[in-house]
Amino acid sequence: MTGLYGNGIALTEKVLDCLWGRQSVTLMNIANDDTPGYKSQYITFEDELARRIRSAGKSTNYVTGTADAISALKPALHTTWTESGRLDGNNVDMAQEQVDLVRNVYEYQHMVSSINNDMMRLRSAAKSF
Repeated sequence: MTGLYGNGIALTEKVLDCLWGRQSVTLMNIANDDTPGYKSQYITFEDELARRIRSAGKSTNYVTGTADAISALKPALHTTWTESGRLDGNNVDMAQEQVDLVRNVYEYQHMVSSINNDMMRLRSAAKSF
């Protein structure tokens, strides 16, 4: 799809995958709220994606370099090792997890809407032939 529509669809697909992973990790944190000693986790990918795209922009073939940068992106899983105020050592903050969950849902919905708009534009362009 790179040749037909650039890297927009591939980028949206990769971001959706990363957001899905983030949603799973947040739900795992919520499910382990009562598990003694559990340490909350989170996923990051935005900074790494931006760094990869910037470095691809410096390559001789921007489209291919960016496509490679997007496909090679792997989200990073981090564990929060901060001390807990709870006696059981669990550091899950339910209020923060719920905020993260809602924010992630909105980001996911936005990306799905974005890819739907891209597909509608492709369909519309194909109808004119």
